[in-house]
Amino acid sequence: MQMKKKDSGGWNPYLAGALVGVLAILSAYATTVWLGKTSYLGASTTFVRGAGVIEQQIAPEHVQANEYFVKQKVKVDWQFMLVLGIFAGAFIASCTDKSFKLESVPPTWEKHFGPSVGKRAVWAFLGGIVAMMGARMASGCPSGHGLSGMMQLSVSAFVALGMFFGVGIIVAGFIYGRRSR
Repeated sequence: MQMKKKDSGGWNPYLAGALVGVLAILSAYATTVWLGKTSYLGASTTFVRGAGVIEQQIAPEHVQANEYFVKQKVKVDWQFMLVLGIFAGAFIASCTDKSFKLESVPPTWEKHFGPSVGKRAVWAFLGGIVAMMGARMASGCPSGHGLSGMMQLSVSAFVALGMFFGVGIIVAGFIYGRRSR
């Protein structure tokens, strides 16, 4: 007797992929035509500038003394709004497919490392630092290279995505180990 696979209730991957493609085309058009930018997307500096916006409220003299912040002009701009839109879109998508849930420790992490919220938070924070450093060194994040770079058939996007996936597989294998067969 064959068991029927339970539907997860998630979005159809073909529909989601097609919608991402349409969104990429619309965002490229909006970025280059409506906003008059010469390059498409590139929001990896947004978090750094966001930190500058917050720091400007606490220690404005430090922001003015920092050459990077002065050059980047600390402000809330289209890239900052794009990042907020990513969070809003992810929330809406997870609510519409009924997959939204709050969890302080994901089940896979808990299985391998225990239920400690503090331990998970420290490692997530450290992982975020490594990811941001990698995104800065690669001149863009996986989303930027994967969506906009691949859409433009950029050689650097192919190289960067290959590295992101390759290193991701190695790190996941190192952290979680191989599955037993």
